[in-house]
This record gives sequence, structure tokens and C-alpha cells, in this order.
Amino acid sequence: MAYKPQYYAGNTIVAQNRRNHMSNNVQKVREISDEDLTACLGHRAPGSDYPSTHPPLAEMGEPDCPIRQIVTPTAGTAAGDRVRYVQWADSMYNAPAVPYWRSYHAAMNHRGVDPGTLSGRQVVEARERDMEAVAKEQMETDMTCPGLAGLRGATVHGHSCRLQEDGVMFDMIDRRRLEGDVIIQDKDQVGVPLDRKVNLGKPMTTAEANKKTTFYRVGNVAYRDDPEAIEWCQKVWELRTIYGYQPK
Repeated sequence: MAYKPQYYAGNTIVAQNRRNHMSNNVQKVREISDEDLTACLGHRAPGSDYPSTHPPLAEMGEPDCPIRQIVTPTAGTAAGDRVRYVQWADSMYNAPAVPYWRSYHAAMNHRGVDPGTLSGRQVVEARERDMEAVAKEQMETDMTCPGLAGLRGATVHGHSCRLQEDGVMFDMIDRRRLEGDVIIQDKDQVGVPLDRKVNLGKPMTTAEANKKTTFYRVGNVAYRDDPEAIEWCQKVWELRTIYGYQPK
């Protein structure tokens, strides 16, 4: 019998959105060129080669190992890329992604990644070209609203602040802003000015964000409105806390 994994409990639109992120059931809604992606990340000059920390694996003559025979290296590992990061801040006002869900998405759908999450930021470290694949996928899909989320390698504050009058999440060092009906970015993720403006596309309307968000919150879908999610959260807590995941 074919097994279909169940990633998250719940019967609300928020629960379904969480399942979509975890299973990579996301929709491409915009196009970000490789040059624009590289510029926004700021790790290397657009169009330049990937710097490496060691020769390609095929040239290193590593000792025979059964694990190496089983596991196919990622593209970045095979080429010897250095490790770099992409870091996000997502507004708590119904942004499409909760920071933890960016970590779950990366860990469950990409290889060779090291995700980390704090209250208002989420980072993925990986070999550079592998990291860029994660960043590009998240930037181009409905996991991200450019008005409610942004690349922030430094000064991540603002995720919990009220939205600006134009509906855009506050950014202390003004990396991106609304111009006309689109969001543009003219600084990289740590705030270094770019030589051009990168068009990140149209922000979601309030109604669209309410349907795409993975946040439970009063004013949209409250957590208490999803009894199944609460039931399973309680069950996992009990198994973990009382029984150490070993109920007798």
C-alpha cells in the first residue's frame, strides 16, 4: 500500500499551508534571475565563479568508503564550494512563512542544508550553490511575500513591529521598499548598496496573505480554532515530556 506522509495536523487553511511548505507543495509566483539573486545575497559578484574551499571531490582521491558509495554528493559539495548562508525575517502579521517553516521546508526538501531558527529570523547554511537553490525556490514561490518578508543577514529587527502605512514590513536599514505597485531591493542582505534596483514583484494583498499565511493569530485563524492541531500538539508534548517518547 502506498504511504502518504502526514506532515501536520489540523483542518484549517493555516494547517494546510503548513503542510504545503513541509511537502514543497508551493506555487511559483514570480521570476528572480540568477544575477538578481546573487546580488541580493551579497556573497559574491553576480556572474563570478563560485569560490571553493577544496578541489572537486572527483579530483581529491579520497579513501574508499561505503557511505561515499551510497550518498551522492550535492552539486556544491562535489564542486568544493565554500559554505554560505541565506537569512530571512518574516513579519508576524500574516506573512506566508513562519520562521520554523522555512527551516522545515529546507530540511525536508533539500540535501546538505543546516537550518537554524530564532524568534524572528531563519537562516540556512549550505554549500554556496546549494544554498542559492534553496533561496531561489523560497523567493520565487508563494512561501514569500516581498512586502511581508525580506532577506536580512544583519539587523533583522522589525518582524514584530506594526506594518508601515503602505503595508510593508519595517526594515531598519531600508533594504527594500514599495515603488509603484512592486517591491524593489537596492541593498544586499547585510545592507551593502547595490548598483541597481532588483524587482521582487508585487506584495500580496491583505486578503491573499490571510489565505497563504502559516501563522495562527487572532484576527485571522486563531490556534484555538483548530482543535485537531491542539490535540496533536498536546499528545506530542505528553509523549515527549512525561514518557520521553517511550510510553510503557
